[in-house]
Amino acid sequence: MDELITLLDEHLICTGTNISSDFIYFFVTSTRKECACPSCQSVSSRVHSHYNRNFQDLPIQDKKVVITLSNRKMFCDNPSCHRTTFAEIFSFIDNKAKKSKRLKETILEVSLTQSSVSAVVYLSKHVVDVKKSTLCNYQKKSVPVV
Repeated sequence: MDELITLLDEHLICTGTNISSDFIYFFVTSTRKECACPSCQSVSSRVHSHYNRNFQDLPIQDKKVVITLSNRKMFCDNPSCHRTTFAEIFSFIDNKAKKSKRLKETILEVSLTQSSVSAVVYLSKHVVDVKKSTLCNYQKKSVPVV
């Protein structure tokens, strides 16, 4: 399972799995020793705390995937930075997102090829539980501003 998780990020390891009839749950943690503050870019190795972050990813073998990431909050030791703590950041998921970037792209691709109602039915059956309002929000955000 580690090989699947490292496809998202090479610094992740799988600490456990739970497979049910409809879902595969992955429990992952980061192996990074240091993280850069998103504001000042200073590197920190001091851990403030941990919290679990749940998000959905692309399905495997027609089973929906939920990943629980043990995310770290780090101290920013730069006295000139306005942040005292920051959360570890990963490239495969946006800040506070509940779906991975590649899952969002798949949802958007499907929603652009058919009506919202039929896209919701297809996605809910084969990919991820999603609402029509989510599809509309993704479509609005993907339209370039002129």
